[in-house]
Amino acid sequence: MTLQQLQYIVAVADAGQFSKAARQCHVTQPTLTMMVRKLEDELGVTIFQRKAQPARPTTEGASLIDQARVVLREAGQLKDLVKELRTGTAGTYRIGILPTLAPYLLPLFLARFAEAHPEVRLAIDERTTGRILKALRSGQLDIGILAGPVERDDLEAITLFHEPFLAYLPERHALLKRRRIAAKDLRRTPLWVLSEGHCLRDQVLRVCQQPSAAGHDNIHYSTGSIETLKRMVSSGSGITLVPELSVGPDEKNVRRFEAPEPVREVVMLVRRPFVRRKALTALADAITSAVPRRFRSLERDVVPVEV
Repeated sequence: MTLQQLQYIVAVADAGQFSKAARQCHVTQPTLTMMVRKLEDELGVTIFQRKAQPARPTTEGASLIDQARVVLREAGQLKDLVKELRTGTAGTYRIGILPTLAPYLLPLFLARFAEAHPEVRLAIDERTTGRILKALRSGQLDIGILAGPVERDDLEAITLFHEPFLAYLPERHALLKRRRIAAKDLRRTPLWVLSEGHCLRDQVLRVCQQPSAAGHDNIHYSTGSIETLKRMVSSGSGITLVPELSVGPDEKNVRRFEAPEPVREVVMLVRRPFVRRKALTALADAITSAVPRRFRSLERDVVPVEV
């Protein structure tokens, strides 16, 4: 059994075709097919259903492929460790980030980080929480930036900051007369929320305890955009809750909550063990130094809203 054979079976599983996998591995199809058959003979297991299109793993094959991913990932960690020892933070890092974080967080630190670390290449992709977790486990992503807490034995979470939720209200709303509001003030108010699959939706509903499309029973609206929700509120229909980074300095129709404030914990997630610690530390430092200092304070009186 060789690492090359493990690479081949993972490639076939991902591509769904022996021919496509061969092209991706830069070998001929007969060579790849022969190496896969040798591995099957050695293990005494049929890994792929040959007659299926696309090529699908057998039950036993699926388990072997999952383990092959782990072995290849750990072997890659050795190369990454040597690279970091020689070059510091240099290298490519694949990052998944929530769509409800990306447009507000990335502009705060990305340009400065790129200038400070020209030898680092970041490949950034917006994904929902479920897709980030799946990609971290499969090795398709190196780092996830998402809302916590995330408790998984195979994943390491680094808390970056706690971001308050603010109530986003239409003009002349009665609650705008108050300096701060309580969550109970919103429980009978028509509410706009993100579509299912977004952890921010679940967090908002935990605060307000009432799912709805701003009280319109004849509307079913799905969106992944905080900006769309804000525009719906600005039109005079209902309210929404938004993370503080999404609010610009000219937006005056927001109100903070009374203490303890509801917040979302923003974490950086990697698969254990993650050996490229210099790059991880540099990225975490760049993010935490870019957000408001109050987000980083451990003394704040807050209530983290779990996903």
